[in-house]
Amino acid sequence: MEIFGSDITLWILLALMTSALAAGFIDSVAGGGGLILVPSFILAGLPPQLALGQEKIVSTLGTIAAIRNFVKNKKVIWNAVASGIPAGLVGAYLGAEAILYFDPDTVGKIILGMLPIGIIISFIPKQDNRHSEQVVNTKVIYFGVPLAVFVIGFYDGFFGPGTGSFLILVLHYLLKFDLVSASATSKLFNFTSNIGALIAFMLAGKLLYMLALPLVLMNLIGNHLGSVSAMKFGPDFVRKTLSASLMLLMVSLGYKFLLM
Repeated sequence: MEIFGSDITLWILLALMTSALAAGFIDSVAGGGGLILVPSFILAGLPPQLALGQEKIVSTLGTIAAIRNFVKNKKVIWNAVASGIPAGLVGAYLGAEAILYFDPDTVGKIILGMLPIGIIISFIPKQDNRHSEQVVNTKVIYFGVPLAVFVIGFYDGFFGPGTGSFLILVLHYLLKFDLVSASATSKLFNFTSNIGALIAFMLAGKLLYMLALPLVLMNLIGNHLGSVSAMKFGPDFVRKTLSASLMLLMVSLGYKFLLM
């Protein structure tokens, strides 16, 4: 079938479905599924803004499987969710609107410069707090979380790849959640920011609904497998996947913003 002048053959569709499966697995564990989806859409011939919009619809619906598993196993920190969701929704919508007016290169270079710090931090030994019920400073919950989620949500709408990784790092180091709970709680924030950005892309007509259907299915399967693996293998598995996701993001952004 032909989409915006690009031929999406059966082989390209199968490759995109494989990418959606891998992206769902990575995203449910440590974030960064967009690192696979966005380049895959661009290589398939979709214009960049359309690729970003398509990534949002696939990721938004695909995340539901991971959220279901994490909620079922009581890994979500709900008081943080309540304070951060509105900020993530607004931030992502504004970010998606801003990409129509601002050059994303500057934002990409800033994120690229911060990633080595995140990678180093992810390797630092830390105590694993396995209980989801933790005593957290209320000022951090009601002021720190909304601010952080708003900023990361803006980035999610503006560019996107790596949003889940940044959310996990903020929850783990700012709020001191164990990595599995941080991963679980970040899914709800990421889901909300995806919706905010998705609304903007829908209004701008940057979505291909028929192409999204098989990719959403594969992404759901990947999210289910990844979230089950995170809960089964624990924080070490999340930490290693998070580090790999951040490394992949740094290389991808480095190529995009420094070499192209």
